[in-house]
Amino acid sequence: MTPDNWTPPHSHDPSPNPPGNDSTLTLYVGLQAFHLTSGDLAGFPQSTVNNCYIVSTGHGTSGPFAFEGVQILELTNRYTNNTWVYINIISDDGFRTRLTRAALATMGERPVLLALKIDGRPMRRNEGLIRLIVPNEKEDALQQVKWVSDIRVH
Repeated sequence: MTPDNWTPPHSHDPSPNPPGNDSTLTLYVGLQAFHLTSGDLAGFPQSTVNNCYIVSTGHGTSGPFAFEGVQILELTNRYTNNTWVYINIISDDGFRTRLTRAALATMGERPVLLALKIDGRPMRRNEGLIRLIVPNEKEDALQQVKWVSDIRVH
């Protein structure tokens, strides 16, 4: 698949087996793997993006929500030399999306987050524990990844 067409067709049904309460994710940069807990991510500068909606195919729209977490670019700035082109974000249940560095750089005041909180409280398991929030997404939440487990930098 090309970088622009990486998200495969998938079911829009809720995951029948959501993952447990371990929110550790692995950031892969080349051959290095960094294991990060939600506590590690909470140690980064935190950003809040208000008026976010979750649009789920077949499940309607919910929100608005205020999501708080670490900006994806903040995370990648810490662990890379910023020459990457795209990142793959993969859920513990296999759902995935791809974001380009160029697109992330244009988000402005509504940056893409690895959200840890929703409306001021930690996210629960069914909400994603660590959830990728793409505030400007217009389609059926195809980039809103719950239960982020892997981020692969390319």
